[in-house]
This record gives sequence, C-alpha cells and structure tokens, in this order.
Amino acid sequence: RFSVAGLVMLAVCAATGHRIRYSLRQIALSAIVGLLLLMGGNLTLSYAELTVSSGLSALIIAITPLWFLVLDSLLLGDHHISGRGKAGLALGIVGLFVLVLPDLQAGSMGRRELIASVSLIGGSFSWALGSVLSKKWQSGMDVFGATAWQVTAAGAGNLLFALLNGDLKHATWAPRSLAAVGYLVVCGSWIGYTAYIWLLEHVPTSKVSTYAYVNPVVAVFLGWLVLHEKVDRFILAGSAIVVVSVILVTSAKVKEKVVSEELAAVEAAGD
Repeated sequence: RFSVAGLVMLAVCAATGHRIRYSLRQIALSAIVGLLLLMGGNLTLSYAELTVSSGLSALIIAITPLWFLVLDSLLLGDHHISGRGKAGLALGIVGLFVLVLPDLQAGSMGRRELIASVSLIGGSFSWALGSVLSKKWQSGMDVFGATAWQVTAAGAGNLLFALLNGDLKHATWAPRSLAAVGYLVVCGSWIGYTAYIWLLEHVPTSKVSTYAYVNPVVAVFLGWLVLHEKVDRFILAGSAIVVVSVILVTSAKVKEKVVSEELAAVEAAGD
C-alpha cells in the first residue's frame, strides 16, 4: 500500500510541477516522520488488532491528544502543561486502567494481550511524535512532495519488516484483497494522509489532534455492529473517562493560549 502510494505520488508530483528535489537532510527528516507515523503508528495498530478488539484499540489510541500536549510543549514550545492539563493526563491513565480492568481481573489478558495493549500506547506516542516533528521540520516544504517522501519511506520500512518477519508468505492476491489495498492507497494515503499533513502545517496541533474524539466512538460502534464485539460497562466507563480526559487537556491548552493573547493585548494597550 505505502510503496505503491508513495512511488505514484512522487511520479505525479514530478509530472505536475510539485517540488520533490530536496537536500539529503530534508529527505531524511521526511523519512523519519513517515516511519514514525506510518510504521510506528499504523504498523503497531495493525498487529495489535490481531489480539485486541478494534473498539478497545481505538479507545487506547484515544490518548494520542495527550501525547500531542506533552510533545507540543517540549518540542514546539507552543503550550505549557497547566494544572488542568496534568489532571487530564492523570485521568487518561485512569481511563486506560478501567478499560483493561476486566481482563486483568479475569486473568484473560495474557502476555500477548498485554504486549499488544502496551504497543498501542507506544504506537500512539509514535504517531504524535511524528506529527509534531512534521510541523517542526517540514514547514515550508511542498506538502505533496513531503507527503510523497514520507509515504515512500514508510513503504520501504514496512516492506523490510514484512520480509524479516515472514509476513509476505501470508499475503493473498485475491480481487477482494487488491480492492481493499486500492481503497487504502486512494482514500487512506493519497487523500486522508495528505490532508492530515496539510492540516499539521496550517492548523495548531491542538486542533488537529481532536480527530481522536470521534474515532473511538465510531470504532466501538462498528466493532459491535459488524464484528459483534462485546461492549460492557467497563468499555463504556473507560471510554467516557478517556474522552473526558482528552477534552480536559485540550480545553486547558486553548484557554491558556487565550489568556496569553489577552495578556499580550493588555500590555500592548498599556504601551
């Protein structure tokens, strides 16, 4: 998927006048961003969902905006973690604990399930780190050219992992599989991912990260509707806590920014 999408994007960019020729350093930075987002983020999710339900996976991934807050503060310096933000971070951890509590109590969360859940947390961190670094490193680059290099690098990384892990022998090239890959290339990589990178360049990360509000709700509903996955009181309670923690954190950032702007306006008026 990523190899095809990236190579075609590079060819189209070259044919339509979008810049793809950059310094080796800029291409390397694009590759790092692509690997963090599409390998560290997407690959861990794909493997975790072999063990963990899609609904629970999405709810764990819902902590991504919390990582955005921390990394935004550390790497971009756009926001500082306020008391409300710290409370939101703590509440998010509580929500994750509630989500996995039934499996822990029943002893049904074995080593594989625990590793999968932890890898999801790591994957969400990788996605947030790649997003913040994209904003930090690739400002001013052509969004289509930068995206093409990111996706191409991710394709190479995922292909290498598949070769080393022996995954290619399990691949099936049935029409339905090819149609699914084609859909992901067009809708996932060309449209969705390019739009995401564009947003990172033009919109504050606190706004971009709000996609995580909707994804868990949709995933839990579709998991129940299509895959007949169980939705119990722990899932509902844990999801509510996680969503509240995310809202708490992002609202703290917005209010802090508003306060800073108002203070600057008052100082300017005083001068």
